[in-house]
Amino acid sequence: MSAPRRLLLVNGPNLNLLGTREPAIYGSQTLSDVERIATDAAAARGFDVRALQSNHEGVLLDAIHAAREDCAGIVINPGGLTHTSVVLRDALAGVSLPVAEVHISDVMKREPFRHHSFVADVAIVHVIGEGVPGYATAIARLIDVITGQADG
Repeated sequence: MSAPRRLLLVNGPNLNLLGTREPAIYGSQTLSDVERIATDAAAARGFDVRALQSNHEGVLLDAIHAAREDCAGIVINPGGLTHTSVVLRDALAGVSLPVAEVHISDVMKREPFRHHSFVADVAIVHVIGEGVPGYATAIARLIDVITGQADG
């Protein structure tokens, strides 16, 4: 059986508000734009994307656990859970899939509480502060790792 050619795209709390939420920080593109950009970037490399956004931590954990069955990797913007959720970090570590962490804004130039990421040590790709186009960058880099074109 060949390896799956699917990525799980996870967007955490409040990312459903993209386009209207603090546009000076997050821009005017919407979650639909994010999902289209991600899907197009993956398709260009022969992968498909299953996208999920939730404001509920347990829903995100269940989707990450399920990804073990049919995904080759996970692209995640955990939103505020980046800085608070050990259980999200543990779920990502527990499924043993390569992970790309994405943040639209440059969290290191924001409030001090945003400077720590519980996801950072389990992610092999980090794309921070590139705006919504950063999702395409993260997908390309993650697929490079999955396909053996880059070290992870």
